[in-house]
Amino acid sequence: MTQPSRPLVYSDVDIKRILLGVRTIAMVGASANWVRPSNFAMKYLQGKGYRIIPINPGAAGKVIHEETCYASIRDVPDQVDMVDIFRSSPAAAGIIDEVISVASDKGIRVVWMQLGVRNDEAASRGEAAGLEVIMDRCPKIEFGRLFGELGWSGVNSGIISSKRRKYAS
Repeated sequence: MTQPSRPLVYSDVDIKRILLGVRTIAMVGASANWVRPSNFAMKYLQGKGYRIIPINPGAAGKVIHEETCYASIRDVPDQVDMVDIFRSSPAAAGIIDEVISVASDKGIRVVWMQLGVRNDEAASRGEAAGLEVIMDRCPKIEFGRLFGELGWSGVNSGIISSKRRKYAS
């Protein structure tokens, strides 16, 4: 993979438009292990009304958060608005190629690569195929940031503070 060729700048308006416009997300790299970030992100986004379809060849046929897991996006029988990639940057290339091959049949409009996942060449192929591509961002974090839910995680709630508490003596 070559060096990143462009700055990753996404407007809040575009991120918000995407998050408001998608309802069904295929999460590639979803895990049934509750300590994995993909598991927490899946559960959080489900709680916000999204349908998250887990994609993981090692867990195909199993159920993660009440959704059947599939081996690949191609195997999903339903329409999908967005694909969320919880895999490595090099692995994103093959995933985007698969998305391009099924996008029109599945209705996929957006590919979102998670924090730390960036593949400019694959993103360019996706964009050339008419997909909107976001890299190195987390939809869970962006949802919380843009829809005023950062307090949910302890920020600005008084639970987490850099100031010492004054205790009554």
